[in-house]
Amino acid sequence: MDKYEELKQIIKDSKKIVVFTGAGISVPSGIPDFRSARGVYSEQFKEYSPEEIISHSFFMEQPELFYEFYGSKMVFPDAKPNLAHLYFAKLPNVSAVVTQNIDGLHQAAGSKTVYELHGSVLRNYCMKCHKFYDVKDIDVHKPSFCSCGGMIKPDVVLYEEPLDSKVVYPAIDAIAEADTMIVVGTSLVVYPAASYLQFFRGKHLILINKSSTSYDSKAELVFNEDVIEVVKKL
Repeated sequence: MDKYEELKQIIKDSKKIVVFTGAGISVPSGIPDFRSARGVYSEQFKEYSPEEIISHSFFMEQPELFYEFYGSKMVFPDAKPNLAHLYFAKLPNVSAVVTQNIDGLHQAAGSKTVYELHGSVLRNYCMKCHKFYDVKDIDVHKPSFCSCGGMIKPDVVLYEEPLDSKVVYPAIDAIAEADTMIVVGTSLVVYPAASYLQFFRGKHLILINKSSTSYDSKAELVFNEDVIEVVKKL
């Protein structure tokens, strides 16, 4: 049995699958990843590194430059779910998707239970009165202000900010309860998100990522290739 047939059988026999995704699953939808040669982190922006710009302190001190970068490099309102998003959304035994992505494509594909560890570009809120703003209600290329006068912030976890415990704890519970975990499109170097794999106590750990990861030796099956190609074979 080849490993694609093996994965098919594992998926068929699983009761609770958790799919853990990173930027790689959205690259086929036209959204750049962060760490590849052409990723968001591969170039300076003005005299600043991307990591500097998408930090909380930079957002507070230089919101104009923050939004100039954020709007051009991180928000893709016209992106559509690809074959991989749609495939995992249709699997009846997927109990949850835990994602590091901020693009909302899992929900757009039809996934019901999605834990967005790093928030979403589709949601925004006033830092003063906490009024909610949809991404269509603001200009993502420059600072926007609420009717109360407060600045509007993307509901995205920036550097220097903690993850939301109301998302983290149920995500960890889902991972802990799963019998199969399929990790897709992540190099597993972003912490604390990558550390949540340690809570998996199930039977089958599957990794699908173009490059190797530090978890490859712990996985039952490893596919170092594009997730779209794997999904086509499934």
